[in-house]
Amino acid sequence: MSFQDLPEDWQFNILSLTSPADAARLSVVSKAFRTAADSDAVWNRFLPSDLSSIIPLSSFASLSKKSLYVTLSDHPVIIQNSTKSFQLEKWTGNKIYMLSARDIEIIWVNEPHYWEWITLPQSRFEEVARLRAVCWFHLSGLINPRDLSPNIRYAAFLVFQLDDARGFGYDPMVLSVGIFRGPRTLKNVCLDPSLEDHQIDHRFLGLQRPYERTDGWLEIEMGEFLNSGLEGDIMQMEASETTSTWWKHGFILEGIEVRPKYV
Repeated sequence: MSFQDLPEDWQFNILSLTSPADAARLSVVSKAFRTAADSDAVWNRFLPSDLSSIIPLSSFASLSKKSLYVTLSDHPVIIQNSTKSFQLEKWTGNKIYMLSARDIEIIWVNEPHYWEWITLPQSRFEEVARLRAVCWFHLSGLINPRDLSPNIRYAAFLVFQLDDARGFGYDPMVLSVGIFRGPRTLKNVCLDPSLEDHQIDHRFLGLQRPYERTDGWLEIEMGEFLNSGLEGDIMQMEASETTSTWWKHGFILEGIEVRPKYV
């Protein structure tokens, strides 16, 4: 019996047990595969079951389930009063979130001579936080693992820009990810990719540095965690440099992105 001879609901069930990537590839095999692979019944299985609690589905009512999936994987959707963005990983459908600077606790952020809120056309959010000058640098974001895809290894990434940055080459930045007020992984990094080895302290040699994303922002991994058995815990992500006496300038924070990590 060929695939096209199977009952329609069987076809849908078979394809929904694959992946979005497999369904897209199978759609070019034959007309029967294409009809099943484009159906709402299949793509509804690939969408998060709690999607209606994340985004206003009424805004996408005219789209098929496949088109909705493609839209959410191609472009982040701004949610929760512009404090977060939500997206689907294109080939798996796993959830991706970014916490905006407004959703991150930043020391001295409400003091205008230390930080300021600005708008940038290249940012997905209405506002980003621009550092004017601080000695103590500390920011912290929280995310509930229940909001993420289960049984997936996730990593958190600090997303930022540097604008005439100074003061980041004296003591390493400490990044951490772990349970809120609990155990966490720590690592030292260099936030300024433009610094040459001769311009920085020897403690920076060999440290991880940020790299440029496709959207033009810089990012650096803060740490990772396996989203399994953490239902009662909140994950905390921090960046801190409070040991040097040098003032820091020119850091622009867009947010912290939490997305699946496979390597």
